[in-house]
Amino acid sequence: MRAQPKASHFIDGAYVEDTAGTPFDSIYPATGEVIAKLHAATPAIVEQAVAAAKRAQPEWAAMSPTARGRILKKAADIMRARNRELSELETLDTGKPIQETIVADPTSGADSFEFFGGVAAAALNGEHIPLGADFAYTKRVPIGVCVGIGAWNYPQQIACWKAAPALVSGNAMVFKPSENTPLGALKIAEILIEAGLPKGLFNVIQGDRDTGPLLVGHPDVGKVSLTGSVPTGRKVAAAAAGQLKHVTMELGGKSPLIVFEDADLDSAIGGAMLGNFYSTGQVCSNGTRVFVQKSIKERFLSSLKARTERIVIGDPMDEATQLGPMVSRPQRDKVLAYIEAGKAEGATLVTGGAIPNDVPAEGTYIQPTVFADVTDTMTIAREEIFGPVMCVLDFDDEDEVITRANATEFGLSAGVFTSDITRAHRVVDRLDAGTLWINTYNLCPVEIPFGGSKQSGFGRENSVAALQHYTELKTVYVAMGKVEAPY
Repeated sequence: MRAQPKASHFIDGAYVEDTAGTPFDSIYPATGEVIAKLHAATPAIVEQAVAAAKRAQPEWAAMSPTARGRILKKAADIMRARNRELSELETLDTGKPIQETIVADPTSGADSFEFFGGVAAAALNGEHIPLGADFAYTKRVPIGVCVGIGAWNYPQQIACWKAAPALVSGNAMVFKPSENTPLGALKIAEILIEAGLPKGLFNVIQGDRDTGPLLVGHPDVGKVSLTGSVPTGRKVAAAAAGQLKHVTMELGGKSPLIVFEDADLDSAIGGAMLGNFYSTGQVCSNGTRVFVQKSIKERFLSSLKARTERIVIGDPMDEATQLGPMVSRPQRDKVLAYIEAGKAEGATLVTGGAIPNDVPAEGTYIQPTVFADVTDTMTIAREEIFGPVMCVLDFDDEDEVITRANATEFGLSAGVFTSDITRAHRVVDRLDAGTLWINTYNLCPVEIPFGGSKQSGFGRENSVAALQHYTELKTVYVAMGKVEAPY
């Protein structure tokens, strides 16, 4: 077991175990090897974590944003110094290639700590409101105890994306990673303590679908931030609404990526490949419905097929590997079922669609797959697959493609490739999505807000906008004279 932590949970600044919790294995997706054994949180563990957070939060909130930010920036420095170690752990946790994790996972988490550590002093200010002789002022105050529930595709990044704005705003957090990827968040908790974060402010507990409701329904929790699927989001949002808790929902998508005939073809194909095959397609914002104008369809597909078939599949710890396994066997089986549905419903399989040769039999690999001649009513065009499956659809004109792109319950992301910048802005203004790109795809620097619309969720991760979701606005009216009353 290559990545066994000291214990399953990290509470009040220390590792904690409770073997009464349901045992589960952490599996390395590339080989099927058990790399760690852990236990899900019992109700007692949940109580212990929330109690630690509730105890620690008031003193933390009393500190200045500058002082809180200084600790987060130190944590960012530690993460960068240990980038290789953290990246290898992320690869073991997820199966993603080290080529990817070393530039996209711990580094983006460190960016989040650094960004929020730096902007807190200015961004958490209120305002003065003149009212004649009287005046009022507002201030942003922390919510209290926040719960973060992570997904398995970017476990370290998501832990930091939620912890950074929550902590710098003066809150405490209890974070539950996915049971598929339980290891990275524990290291983040260790690093925060090393950086000087007081004990109890960032706690990590393991669990499954039974653990989440215990956290969401806890009376001492004031905020829930979830990254996950739409069905899970509906359940969590409904439970939180029953107690009027603050919520941020970053959910799934079936995002459109539109390629007009005047686009730079190589860039558009590169954007489509990154928006479908990066992280083995396990990215919520992926542009999995690629709408290509009919006049360039054949050239697009020909070059796409050739480039896709050159993707290097192999050992995730080999820096030459470009595509690793899927996170788990059930997830791979789900994707293979979607591929069979695409074939059965009449889509043209351009390339891929099978388990690759020359990979470990116990690994969860799948070939990057492209379907053409996909229609809007096909299952693969309507449902989130969450794997390396690109659906290419034809279109004739702008109005048509916008109507079709918006004909979905999802609204997370969208992209447009065109050399006509006027058209680019016109189209993104008409697309129903929360995060959009022009002539690129899936770039998410911490400086910009990230989040969706419609069934893809609400609230925003990253940027100063995230601080609004981890604070409440307090308004104070100040009277400068005597009170006059008619009675």
